[in-house]
Amino acid sequence: MKKNILVIDDDSSTRVLIRFVLEKAGYCVFEAANGMKGIQIFNKNKIDLIVTDIIMPEKEGLETIIELRKTCPEIKIIAISAGEGDVSKQNEYLDLANNLGADQVVGKPIIGIGKERLLNSVKALLG
Repeated sequence: MKKNILVIDDDSSTRVLIRFVLEKAGYCVFEAANGMKGIQIFNKNKIDLIVTDIIMPEKEGLETIIELRKTCPEIKIIAISAGEGDVSKQNEYLDLANNLGADQVVGKPIIGIGKERLLNSVKALLG
């Protein structure tokens, strides 16, 4: 049976890219443009893993991680971030996400090596 992955990112091109990569690897993918919509999708579907951006409007990724850890501590979470284009900011955001409960963190962009890191993280968490 295919594993279900929810991708939460306000950038539609990033969501499409991640969806393509994950579907090609055999996963079923749901999409949300922010944490608020992501939580709604999560509550209505059986989700095995969540990939969430950190910086988003309405409900950002850190808030989403905190809420998910309270309601479903066993859910697997991968946090992704570009850090607003600043590598030190990116590392700061990813470290914070890790401390708040993300199982894995992956820097953007999700092309080239980022794609492989994302797939390796997904495989490590889902088996």
